[in-house]
Amino acid sequence: MIKEFEKRLLSSLILIPIAIFFIIQGSVFFTFFLSILFLVTSYEWFKMNKKNNLFKILGIFFLSFSFYGAFKIRDEYNFKLFLFIVIICIFTDIGGYIFGKIFKGPRLTKISPKKTYAGVVGSFLLSLIAGLIFINYFNKDSIKLNTEVFLLIFIILLISFVSQIGDLVISYFKRKAKLKDTGKIIPGHGGLLDRIDGLIFVFPVIFVLDSIIKFIK
Repeated sequence: MIKEFEKRLLSSLILIPIAIFFIIQGSVFFTFFLSILFLVTSYEWFKMNKKNNLFKILGIFFLSFSFYGAFKIRDEYNFKLFLFIVIICIFTDIGGYIFGKIFKGPRLTKISPKKTYAGVVGSFLLSLIAGLIFINYFNKDSIKLNTEVFLLIFIILLISFVSQIGDLVISYFKRKAKLKDTGKIIPGHGGLLDRIDGLIFVFPVIFVLDSIIKFIK
């Protein structure tokens, strides 16, 4: 567990600052960054579903919409919202991994044998803590103990929930393809799709919800 955790930690310490740089820079830098991510995840998806052409096509359509949603969210708002979503998803993964390893307990589903109920609790807990700290740091005067806080908590938990669903969906396809990881590009993590499986589901959901709210208004 220690060696695996060290690999994951080292990879994260290298990759997270790079990702944050492109997110903050925006413009051409961010477009280039998203393009690379799209190409790599598409390749991993094709490889994972090489025997099923229908899944290949549907997956590419979904990834295209997901990355488009990510681009629009970063383009229409400042980098803080995008970074907020990324941080919640990161700590959802961290919480699930740490709590699952420490507390173990009953498994959540056969789709992903390593997922436990303790991991789910850890995912919600750490993502909530990270999200509230992030908002407090960037908006010290805007969040008070009123309905805004409850709405914020709901949004954080919703993002964490969708992220965990995304993780399970990709785990299902990995299990179907009899693969442990979607790739080997990130030491300790596996493939890129392994790491952003939650994000690729969160961004289209947030984008659609935002579009619906704007339409209603």
